[in-house]
Amino acid sequence: MTKLIVICGATATGKSGLAVAMALRLGCVILSADSRQVYREFDIGTAKPTVAERNLVPHYLIDICEPTDIMTVADYQEQAQALIAAGGVSPMLLVGGTGLYIRSVVQGMKIPRVAPQPELRSQLETLGQSQLYAMLQQIDPVATQKIHPHDFVRTLRALEVYYVTGNPISQQQGENPPNYPILQIGLHCDVEKLGVRIHKRTEQMIADGLVAEVEYLSQKYGVDLPLLNTLGYQEIKQYLTGDISLEEAKQLTALHTRQFAKRQRTWFRPYPQIEWFNADSADLLEQVWQRINKFLSDV
Repeated sequence: MTKLIVICGATATGKSGLAVAMALRLGCVILSADSRQVYREFDIGTAKPTVAERNLVPHYLIDICEPTDIMTVADYQEQAQALIAAGGVSPMLLVGGTGLYIRSVVQGMKIPRVAPQPELRSQLETLGQSQLYAMLQQIDPVATQKIHPHDFVRTLRALEVYYVTGNPISQQQGENPPNYPILQIGLHCDVEKLGVRIHKRTEQMIADGLVAEVEYLSQKYGVDLPLLNTLGYQEIKQYLTGDISLEEAKQLTALHTRQFAKRQRTWFRPYPQIEWFNADSADLLEQVWQRINKFLSDV
């Protein structure tokens, strides 16, 4: 039976490096759980594993769609579950900071397979949140028990699913947990130390050619490509248009990355299944290795 080991946590905590070290010891593969690393050509700004790392250990679910495509959580879940079901190598490592991707796999989320509907959304958006929520209360009162009256994004999504499928989203959700053993390891880091890590990584991305990457992608796909409005790319795009200096772009990237890391910590915190390790521990590798060995011997 396949066994799954998850390595998760906030950005810049060292997940990729730890995963490669563990994969080399275990002789296994890595499944990426990063919502931007699925896109080709978006390399430096998404902190994709290096070519050297990918040559050392097979990585999957990286570079699997074009920047102009839309990769939904349901799409990701389907591909991840197919790789795990295919087996061949056990254990497998599921590594990343996109909590929804990880949850979709480890908890077997039931996800309505409804792609975003731009035209429908634009029509609904003109009505305003209060009216949209009132509509949802009529259509799917069960969903409104879990959606805050001011949560525009989830309200819109619930209505979108209903109008596309004809069924309330509450009837299409739920969980079907997998039957294989799962160990979830999380990396945490002191906030100040994490800030230093983020600053260093931002500087390294610039040194590695992030400005040239953003310039190339902007020319190839146009500056309005949604992915170019994400963390790291948006700030450099502002620099390239002359709105801010390169130093300001670095500072904004680091600031927004710290804010993003805070949101990631908030996401992962409620899950008691995650066993946390200090990313700055001198013997982190051995701590995690011992825990993995115990997991493998117990199941």
